[in-house]
Amino acid sequence: MFQFLAITLKICVASVLLGAGLSAFDITAAELLAQAGLTPERLGELLRDALAWALPNMILGSIVIVPLWCVSYLLRPPRG
Repeated sequence: MFQFLAITLKICVASVLLGAGLSAFDITAAELLAQAGLTPERLGELLRDALAWALPNMILGSIVIVPLWCVSYLLRPPRG
């Protein structure tokens, strides 16, 4: 758990530093998206479409995976 938090903190610090650096050169997120051929609205639409596709598939997969994991957890030999 500590390793996950450390990695998350490092990513946050690196993002803030890079954002500050780009801001010093007057580069905005909207400009970067425009150069990639996207608008903030289109990016939001793509994210909604991805979520609309992924969520039902995640639920369907979890219907199979969660019971299998529970059975394998119950059948593990005891520790200690």
